[in-house]
Amino acid sequence: MTVVQHPTNEQGQITTERGGAMVTIGATGATITETTRNRATRYALAGLRLALGWVFLWAFIDKLFGLGLATPDKGAWINGGSPTKGFLGNAVAGPFEGIYHSIAGAAWADWLFMIGLAAIGTALILGVGMRLAAAAGGLLLVLMWTAVLPPENNPFMDDHLIYVGVLGLLALTAAGDTLGFGGMWGRLPIVRRLPWLK
Repeated sequence: MTVVQHPTNEQGQITTERGGAMVTIGATGATITETTRNRATRYALAGLRLALGWVFLWAFIDKLFGLGLATPDKGAWINGGSPTKGFLGNAVAGPFEGIYHSIAGAAWADWLFMIGLAAIGTALILGVGMRLAAAAGGLLLVLMWTAVLPPENNPFMDDHLIYVGVLGLLALTAAGDTLGFGGMWGRLPIVRRLPWLK
């Protein structure tokens, strides 16, 4: 075993660099000073989290109220329209076309889809339940990707799969802690007992 001696300052503290951050170790513990790059990375990931959360939440709002961008007023869910019927009934192509046509417009499919959009979007915006949001969002996005195989402009890759990767990155880097409530959420007793809720 090799012992490394670090120089100490007048207070008997040791300052060293670990993982790109300056760490000061004293008698009472360590103090971490964040680098500019680490801070910029945290905020960039928080920005991606908020943007992707808005993508999910906006899809929910537009399909619920039919704001005329992707969903016309007459197609709004509150006006009796189906959030799944138009796309799954008409735009689907590829090897899973029959499966998607069979569930297009089903009440259970509408409810699952809308609850998923709202829950994933809200979790991402708030920065809570990032692991659950990433898993549920990833599943929803992969299902949407399978609905249009092969993608129009590429043999297999499209934005749905890129979003899946971004969701995984956000969950792995605790992106909900910056500009979100992830830190507070992680300290809740139930989340401490069940880390998959983090």
